[in-house]
Amino acid sequence: MYKACPYCNALNLKNEVYCSRCGLKIKKEISLSFAFLIAGVVFYIPANLFPILQTNKFFVSYVNTIIDGIFELMDDGDYPIALIVFLASVLIPIYLLFSIKFKKCKFLKFKYKLYEFVSISGPWSLLDIFVVVVLSVLIHSENIFVLPREGAFYFLIMVICTMLSSKFLDIDLLGEECGD
Repeated sequence: MYKACPYCNALNLKNEVYCSRCGLKIKKEISLSFAFLIAGVVFYIPANLFPILQTNKFFVSYVNTIIDGIFELMDDGDYPIALIVFLASVLIPIYLLFSIKFKKCKFLKFKYKLYEFVSISGPWSLLDIFVVVVLSVLIHSENIFVLPREGAFYFLIMVICTMLSSKFLDIDLLGEECGD
């Protein structure tokens, strides 16, 4: 089994600590991944508390958080879209926390599956930011316009931190305490 060097992309044996081409350390540590995860959790709280979007219609201003947007989608009958937004914006960041922090060896298979799910679906968490950017660019007139709010910034930082946490996590270290 081979592992690519994160710096020069050279293929090395899986158990090699240093890259055969550039000589840099290729074994990832869980502490860097955990640091990004903690930063993501810190930004997760204001991302869900502060408004992500402000809509101004004829001198009336509305602000929405992510949860408000999910409930509005459900009220309009858009259940599949509400479910996608809920999964991508609320559950996936929480799943990443659990995929790293399970300490019981009996949850090891679940931890691997959860990590795979999060690493594949993590970029979908940027769905909210994409919607905010598209709406704020497309909807601009004298009477109606959309503005991104501070929640969008916190959410973007949270998603970037959780994606970096997933990228820097060495999946082999998840079972280290179990001897696997």
